[in-house]
Amino acid sequence: MKALHFGAGNIGRGFIGGLLSHAGYEVCFVDVNEEIVSLLNEKRAYRVVLAEESSQETTITNVRAINSLTNPEQVIQEIAEADIITTAVGPHILEKIAGLIAKGLTQRVGSNSTPLNIIACENMIGGSAFLKEKVYAAIAESDQAKFDALFAFPNAAVDRIVPLQENEDKLMVSVEPFFEWVVDRSSMVGEVPTIEGVTYVEDLIPFIERKLFTVNTGHAAVAYLGHQAGLKTIKEALEDESVKQDLKATLRETGEVLIKKYGFDADQHQKYINKIVERFENPYINDDITRVARGPIRKLGPNDRLISPARQYYELLGKEPVHLAKTIAAALQYRFAEDEESMKLQRIVEKAGYKGALQEVSELESGHALTQIILRNIEAEVKI
Repeated sequence: MKALHFGAGNIGRGFIGGLLSHAGYEVCFVDVNEEIVSLLNEKRAYRVVLAEESSQETTITNVRAINSLTNPEQVIQEIAEADIITTAVGPHILEKIAGLIAKGLTQRVGSNSTPLNIIACENMIGGSAFLKEKVYAAIAESDQAKFDALFAFPNAAVDRIVPLQENEDKLMVSVEPFFEWVVDRSSMVGEVPTIEGVTYVEDLIPFIERKLFTVNTGHAAVAYLGHQAGLKTIKEALEDESVKQDLKATLRETGEVLIKKYGFDADQHQKYINKIVERFENPYINDDITRVARGPIRKLGPNDRLISPARQYYELLGKEPVHLAKTIAAALQYRFAEDEESMKLQRIVEKAGYKGALQEVSELESGHALTQIILRNIEAEVKI
């Protein structure tokens, strides 16, 4: 069995590629980093070490790689022969690889009638659907019916913290012990792959929002509130009792939304929240706050980890999202000179004010109750 995986970075090697290899696939990574590609082809193996006290180590074997910049034709041929295709390249790169995938699938249509699932394992909602849209934009309209019959792009929810790291062994990856990979079974074609560690569900949306509103919202809360408190690392932020209590209160609010909307068991969801907080507190994973907080405009988007649960809290429960609003206010004020998006956000604030920034970035109307709740958190410090 052959798996083609786009993205030989830490998530690609330490998470997705590792599970595929354990499932018996020969894993071919596609990347533009020539050093990593060359090392993978030389070693044909790499180490994954768990970020915990035991430092448990696993060797991932049966791997190789292709540089898509220098050998695009080889990638096209691999697409034509693959049994599964996955990605972990980052949301902004999906569009860039869509054209190459389209060429490979077009070649495959004429030579291989085996159904194929293409799964984007990205930190975004609807990653596979987005990739499909970009792939279909690059093919002839006459080919779309053939593509629909043979290829599927099931969405997925993925979760694993991979700390920022520099290792002497360039291929080694340190990852947290916990991971979750959930795939939308209802959108797949052909035989469902047997991959230990993958959970197939008929309705992915509850799992996507559970992860987004707990892991991503929680991480954002720690980062923005920690930065506001003058702290430098996630570890320092979680050692600050005020930040930690705000985190827990924020996740109680998002939990109320999830329980109301999807019928999650309250006790089980609280255990999930407790697990997430424990993961953030892992002493072997200590990110800089500025790395976790980067990209505040995206994170303040209308359908992302802060605004979406806050809006739904207000609409579904009819209450003020006090702690979510506090986190959103901190995100709006986030300023870090080395984060281009942070500085762009502050330019929007300087031009339009916080109310205008919420309207432009978060699509919140100036008269929306949530806007007023957020502004109340800012006005004590900043003249709006």
